[in-house]
Amino acid sequence: MAIELLSGRILAPNFGNSIYVWGGVITVFMLALSVGYLLGGRWSLYNPTLPRLASILIAGALAAIPVILFGDPLLDWVFDLIRDPRYGSLAAATLFFFIPTAIAGMVSPYAVRLLVEDSRLSGQYAGLLYFCSTFGSAAGTILTSFYFVLYFEINQILMGLISISLIIGLFAIIIGKSGNEPGS
Repeated sequence: MAIELLSGRILAPNFGNSIYVWGGVITVFMLALSVGYLLGGRWSLYNPTLPRLASILIAGALAAIPVILFGDPLLDWVFDLIRDPRYGSLAAATLFFFIPTAIAGMVSPYAVRLLVEDSRLSGQYAGLLYFCSTFGSAAGTILTSFYFVLYFEINQILMGLISISLIIGLFAIIIGKSGNEPGS
């Protein structure tokens, strides 16, 4: 959610901050998450492990780095091609955020698969995971919109979020290789 919130600020210099821009941003994030949920659930069928979950987290973080490195020139390029804020913001949001968001969407279904050892408890684990995920999203939204944007530049916030995903992914790899992962 923090990245979704920041995406509006990233697109605003070229496309404004209208309902069209936010409609495009929300659409891209929702479609990317739905694709990610589908792919994560599918990938969880084949030898699910904590290091593989870690690789999803790391891949999602790495996929967001181009926004920082190439954001301004790519945004200018899209704006030169498509000046209409409706379609230009939709194209720019897709270019910047579809892949990292789809990868992030893979995490939840894959994590549910790792947590569930007894199918009777699947609903409880899914509920717990979605509670943590949604609570974290709410916290990220409040922190980003009320505080981070006051003290940091957008790229600094993005680097912080990317770093957190990388650290969690590396920590999960270490835990997975030490044999302490669930189901070991």
